Amino acid sequence: MAKPKHVYICQQCGYQSPKWLGRCPDCEGWNTFIEEEISPQTPKAGSAPKTNPIPLSQISDINLENRISTGIDELDRTLGGGLLPASVILLAGEPGIGKSTLLLQMAEHLLHKKQKVLYISGEESPQQIKNRATRLKAAKSELLILTTTDLSDILYHITNLKPDVVIVDSIQAVYNPEFSGAPGNVGQVRECAARLFQLAKEQSFALWLIGHVTKEGAVAGPKILEHLVDVVIYFEENTRQHRIIRAVKNRFGAANELGVFEMRHNGLHEVKNVSELFLTPDQSLRSGSSIVCTYEGSRPLLVEVQALVNRSNYGTPQRTVSGFDYRRLSLLLAILEKYCHLNFGLFDVFVKVAGGLRIDDPGIDLGVAAALYSSRLDQPTAPDTVYIGELGLGGEVRPVSFIEKRLQESMKMGFKQVYLPAGNLPDSQSRKKYKLLLSPVEKVNDLLLPRE
Repeated sequence: MAKPKHVYICQQCGYQSPKWLGRCPDCEGWNTFIEEEISPQTPKAGSAPKTNPIPLSQISDINLENRISTGIDELDRTLGGGLLPASVILLAGEPGIGKSTLLLQMAEHLLHKKQKVLYISGEESPQQIKNRATRLKAAKSELLILTTTDLSDILYHITNLKPDVVIVDSIQAVYNPEFSGAPGNVGQVRECAARLFQLAKEQSFALWLIGHVTKEGAVAGPKILEHLVDVVIYFEENTRQHRIIRAVKNRFGAANELGVFEMRHNGLHEVKNVSELFLTPDQSLRSGSSIVCTYEGSRPLLVEVQALVNRSNYGTPQRTVSGFDYRRLSLLLAILEKYCHLNFGLFDVFVKVAGGLRIDDPGIDLGVAAALYSSRLDQPTAPDTVYIGELGLGGEVRPVSFIEKRLQESMKMGFKQVYLPAGNLPDSQSRKKYKLLLSPVEKVNDLLLPRE
């Protein structure tokens, strides 16, 4: 029998080293190595394989019509239309943000659809779960509660109860007594997640894994955990009241899909008109503000972008962003300096996406440039105007995707004019269905003419 060996494993990424290291060469984390004992497993000689190869033509397709609605529209949208049997979903977020509350609300809706739900908690007692259920007005439901952290007990009850949906809160609290290491370390998380994943595929139940996040905002544990599951959803907090769930990986639907909720005393409530959340009710003239239309997943959103350009009182001007990419801001400033002849070298520049939303869509470049220009020259933009377009390094306004849905959302929210790329301008027949003044723009300097 092979002797167990001792290795040092990074608790953030799973990197292994024969000796202790102060800094992980893979994820560059400091003081993340913990010594663990690994017992090599000897393969059984002559054992028959558990599965056999199957011709691709004989494999049945996934029937997307078998999706189970969670009863929460925003969650269904993020999942791509609902829960699929044998799917594994990882929900990650900071402590106290509402992960357990959301899944407890989902479990209550599923029970009304005659689905058997098993809620496994390794962090709370049954009384604590009952108190939360009472607040959500679900204390009298038939939800099955199991409070344990032992993986063998969890697998035993899942096999016997045969539930339709299983919720594990949280995967970092579960441990396998047959595996070395403390609960929550990389080896335990990887082993427990793999065993639960395998059972979910064999018994065809939907599995929810609640995960912790690190101080950098990434899922705690090995990176293989995100590769293993079918869907990865991050729970974000943009204000004290509002929560955003965002699918960063989805094998059954669109990635980057998001849902918005409002936290109240009796649980999370859906926000139906999301664009209203990111727009300022006061639409009076003011400099440094513009309205952009971004596209997140399968949903167009109207968002206010605010910019502040002020003469610097220090040696090095500041460049500060919130909800926008810092390097993209530097690129836009260079474009404005070259093609609109604006000098930002002696000015502090601040850019913020209102409402706490984080946007990576390049289709808001034109709106950000308009806000920067407006603040730099202290000239207000029209409050009933939307800016759509990506800026190229030559100052050209490049076409964006999903222009029809962006225009429909702009018209729905009552805006009058849209500046858009010339390459996205609909034909004369299609333009009639939009009650908007569509103004095509080929170059950024065609829109932003310096008046100094």
